[in-house]
Amino acid sequence: MGAHEVRARLGGLTRQRVYQLTNHASFPEPIAWLAQGKVWLTEDVEEWIASYRRK
Repeated sequence: MGAHEVRARLGGLTRQRVYQLTNHASFPEPIAWLAQGKVWLTEDVEEWIASYRRK
């Protein structure tokens, strides 16, 4: 999952806010750094959302 998918999954937050969240120590480590940006495992991001976001 790239930053665009993270943004969509979090409800269309601004790019700046997604950047802040994905660079926070609590956010999962990316599995790769591509020319387009960082990539995370979907399972890791979903687990983070369930643990750290209000529903």
